[in-house]
Amino acid sequence: MFKKYSLNKYFKLLLMYMLVVQSIHSEVLTGLEVLQKKNFSILRKKNVGLITNHTGITKKAEHIVDLLYKAPNVKLVAIFTPEHGFYGNVDTFIEGVSTEPKTGLPIYSLYGKIKKPTPEMLKNVDVLVFDIQDIGARFYTYITTLGLCMEAAKENNKLMVVLDRPNPITGVYVEGNVTDKKFIGQFATYFPLAVRHGMTIGELALMFNKEYKINCKLKVIKMQGWKREMWFDETGLPWVNTSPNIRSLSAAILYPGVAYFEAGTNVTEGRGTEKPFEYVGAPWINGKLWAEELNSRNIPGVVFEPVKFVPTAYKYKGQQCEGVYIKVVDRNKLKVVELGIHMLDSVIKLYKDEFFLPEGFDILAGKSYIREMLIKREPVNKIVSQWEEELKAFLKKRKKYLLY
Repeated sequence: MFKKYSLNKYFKLLLMYMLVVQSIHSEVLTGLEVLQKKNFSILRKKNVGLITNHTGITKKAEHIVDLLYKAPNVKLVAIFTPEHGFYGNVDTFIEGVSTEPKTGLPIYSLYGKIKKPTPEMLKNVDVLVFDIQDIGARFYTYITTLGLCMEAAKENNKLMVVLDRPNPITGVYVEGNVTDKKFIGQFATYFPLAVRHGMTIGELALMFNKEYKINCKLKVIKMQGWKREMWFDETGLPWVNTSPNIRSLSAAILYPGVAYFEAGTNVTEGRGTEKPFEYVGAPWINGKLWAEELNSRNIPGVVFEPVKFVPTAYKYKGQQCEGVYIKVVDRNKLKVVELGIHMLDSVIKLYKDEFFLPEGFDILAGKSYIREMLIKREPVNKIVSQWEEELKAFLKKRKKYLLY
């Protein structure tokens, strides 16, 4: 028999449960917070070059620049920033050197003509520290910057310290093809990974270092309390928009599939709207018709709603677009890479004369057969089956580097 509780007692029990859950989540510490607890001991009496941006914060919103600059016996001498810059608000190439206003330190952009720290930039540096929040997709370029900085560390005989952070879309789900050799080395496809790799930034560093023979002196500062099955909103850590168009966890979840539309197509992935990577469309699309087609496919974890929007920037700036709002209803059932293939296939089915899928798409996709099979209207499950064996091989390789 069930116990009968008064309403007041029920709410007390609910509050206790919520506090327990909150306390569990609050135990997740990033690599930065673990390093902070240890009083930055690994960096003592070292000149530090820091690779970071606006995401390098603690739960208390303390930024790593401030923490290292104030840390006793640690000398922060230079800052390096990835795509989108130090403040995470720029969507173009950034050239040259700027100055961090609080410390007066130089900020070197690694998203312009120079993408790897030069010997001149590193001449006064003893150790490079990397602390940036990634989102778990192969073509999100922060991980390329990680790899290039590891190469610079090796070439200039510097220690590389990577402060680990959660994969916000979990470390459990792995999807998609692995990049062909002919596309390796592009800035958005620098390493042969699955589209959704299910790894943390620290785990990726370990993999890059050994599998791709960087062989730098590497130290990964692990997180505490993080579990692979955790979504970012289950960690107790504050959400920070990782770039101008990843403004929510939902956008990060959808990015590995919806980002296909970035690759030279004439469909907007929602940049310049209130919901990038959740709104997708074009002026020549009928939103109601497309939503009906996509919903008829019964794609697990999402529903599609017709939407109208006018982008304020990027593709179709100032033009009325129709399309779909992708609503995530069960993120644990969603196969987002497969979702992306379905969306491409459905546009070709409905708008083969209007839709443009260029050969340059292959670089982001990592394979030529994806575009070729889509154009031929091969079934989506047949396209997906093409990468099953390479995904198995990737999972086997990946397993060696998992820390949690």
